[in-house]
Amino acid sequence: MSILDWSVLIGTLAFIVIYGMWKSRGDKDIEGFLLADKTMPWYVVGISIMATQASAITFLSAPGQAYTDGMRFVQFYFGLPIAMVILCVTFVPIFHKLNVFTAYEFLEKRFDLKTRALTAFLFLVQRGLACGLTIYAPSIILSSILGWNIYYTNLFMGGLVVIYTVAGGTKAVSITQMQQMAVIFIGMFIAAFMVVRLMPAELSFTQSLKVAGKMGKLNVTDFSFDLKNQYNVWSGLIGGLFLMLSYFGTDQSQVGRYLGGRSIGQSRLGLLFNGILKIPMQFSILLIGALLFVFYQFHQPPIHFNQVEVDKISQSSLSPQFRELEAKSEVIYQEKQVYLNGLVQAIKEGDEVKSEHWSALAKNKQEETNRIRTEVKSLMKQNDSAAETNDTNYIFLSFVMRFLPAGLIGLLIAVIFSASMSSTSSELNALASTTVVDIYKRMFRPEGSDQHYLKVSKFATVLWGIYAILVAMFANQLGSLIEAVNKLGSLFYGTILGIFVVAFYFKRIRGSVVFYAALVAEAIVIYCFYIDLTAFLWLNLIGCVSVVFVSFLFSIFMSNRLPERN
Repeated sequence: MSILDWSVLIGTLAFIVIYGMWKSRGDKDIEGFLLADKTMPWYVVGISIMATQASAITFLSAPGQAYTDGMRFVQFYFGLPIAMVILCVTFVPIFHKLNVFTAYEFLEKRFDLKTRALTAFLFLVQRGLACGLTIYAPSIILSSILGWNIYYTNLFMGGLVVIYTVAGGTKAVSITQMQQMAVIFIGMFIAAFMVVRLMPAELSFTQSLKVAGKMGKLNVTDFSFDLKNQYNVWSGLIGGLFLMLSYFGTDQSQVGRYLGGRSIGQSRLGLLFNGILKIPMQFSILLIGALLFVFYQFHQPPIHFNQVEVDKISQSSLSPQFRELEAKSEVIYQEKQVYLNGLVQAIKEGDEVKSEHWSALAKNKQEETNRIRTEVKSLMKQNDSAAETNDTNYIFLSFVMRFLPAGLIGLLIAVIFSASMSSTSSELNALASTTVVDIYKRMFRPEGSDQHYLKVSKFATVLWGIYAILVAMFANQLGSLIEAVNKLGSLFYGTILGIFVVAFYFKRIRGSVVFYAALVAEAIVIYCFYIDLTAFLWLNLIGCVSVVFVSFLFSIFMSNRLPERN
C-alpha cells in the first residue's frame, strides 16, 4: 500500500478508537460499563445492532460468496423482519421490565439456576468461537498485504479491540459503531461505484446486471422446497426466522445492544430499524460480488485469489505443473471472450434466443475454468497439506488491492477493519457481561461492590479476548467465513431459543424439566449436523422444536421424578 493508503487507514481507525474512548470515559459502575447506563437513543441502538451483526466477515466473505455461488445467500435474511416484530412485542418489554443485565437472568426467575447456567454456557461456547472468527477475518488482510505471519496479525487485531473495549465498555462500543458504520457505508458505496466504473466502456450498468443474470449470479430467490439446499426462500423464512429470533432475542451480544436503550420504545425502534435496513444492505454487498464476477469476465482473474498460496506453489517443485494450468486457464479465458462478446451484443439487441445461446457457451467455459481451479487447489494441497485452498475470502480483497487507486485502498481496508472491531467489541462485551453476571456474581461472589464487579468485567473482557485470539489461530481451515460463523451459531441457537420459548409461552412447564429437555435437544441438533441430515438453517428449527416437545414429554411422564427447582 502507498503512504496515502496507510495514512487513510491509520487516521480512520485512530479517530474511531480515540473518539469512542473519550466519549465513554468515566464509567464508575457495572451498569455503566455493561449497559451504558441505559441512555442510548434508538438510532444508536439500531446502528449498534447492525454493526454487531455486520462483522468483517460480511464485507470480506459476502462478495466472494456471491462471486462463487450467486446472490442466493440473501435468502438467509428473509426471516429477519418477522423476527424483529416478534421480539419487539415479546422479548423487549419483558427484559426491560425485569431490569436485567443479561437475557439469562430471566431464566433463573422463571426456572432455576442450573437452567440459567446451561443457557449462559451454550452462549459462551458458541459466541467465544464466533468471536475468534471475527478477529481472524481482518488478519487475512494484514497477512496478505504485508506478508505478516497470520498468527502475529491475530494477536495485533485482537489486542487492539480488547484495549478500547476494556477502556470504554458498552458505551465505547456503541459510540464507535456509529463512526464505523459511516465508514462502512461510504466505503462499500465507493467499492460498488469502482466495480461498475472499471467495466468495459461499452457495457452499461444495466447490461452488466443482465450479464450477471445470464451467468447465473442473480439467483436471489429459490422457491423449491429442499431440506438439503442451504439457501432458499423456505429455509430463510422458517429456519432463518428461528435463527434470527435466537440471535437477536437470546444472544447477549445483541440483547446487550438494546438493553442499553433509554426506554422500551427506543429499543423497539432500534430493532425495527435493523429489520428494515438489513436485507437491502446485505443485498447490496452481495450485488457487489455478482458485479465483481462480471468484471472478471472481461479482466482475466488470477487462477487463485490467495496470493500467498500462489507464491508458495510458484516457488515449489510443482511450479511447472502450476504454470501449465495457468496457461490452460488463459486459453479458456480468451475463448470465452468470443462468447461473452456475443452475449453482450445479443443483450443490446434484445435478442433473448441469442442471449441464451451465448450464455450457455460462456457458462460451459466458466465450468472449465472452475475445473482447472479445482486442479490448482489439489496441487496446492499436494505441495502443502496445510495450504488454505478456499479463496472465497480473498476475492474482494484481491480486487481492492489490484484495481483501486491509492487512498481508496486504505479506505476499503479501513471498512473491513472497522467492521471487525465493531462486531468483536460487542462480542467481547457480551461475553464479559454474561461471565460476570451469570457465573461469577451469581455463583462465586454475590455480595461484591460495584467497583469490584467493574474490575472483574474488564478482566473477563481481557480473558475472552485471549480465548478468541487462540480460536482465530485455527480459523484458516473453515472455508467461507460467513457460512462458517452461521453454521456455528445454528448448532446452539435453536436450543437456546427453545428454552426461552418455553419460558415465555408455556407457563405450566417449570423446574428441571426444561433443563434436561435442552440437553436432549442439543444432542439431537449435534447428531443431525453430524449425519448431515439437513441444511444448517433448519437446525435452528429442529433445536427449538425439540426443546418444546421434549419438555412436554418430560413434564407429563417425569415431572414427579424431577425436582421443581435446584
